[in-house]
Amino acid sequence: MRRYRWLAAIPTLGMLGGVPFANRVHPYVLGLPFLLAWIVVWVVITSLVMALIYLLDSRRDAELASAAATVPDDSRSS
Repeated sequence: MRRYRWLAAIPTLGMLGGVPFANRVHPYVLGLPFLLAWIVVWVVITSLVMALIYLLDSRRDAELASAAATVPDDSRSS
């Protein structure tokens, strides 16, 4: 089981769970209403989390491929 894939739940929870709280704040961030800035930040965080998951998947697949390559051919034929 690839437990690190649960990281994908963080942006969803942050984006959807924080909207009721972010909607109560009235200042502007970089000219955007706070709620819109909140959503934009979480979109960027989502991209970073997905990139992290991709890197972890790639590393794990490379480790499995190298482990499979080191298995002697005698054990595969039986």
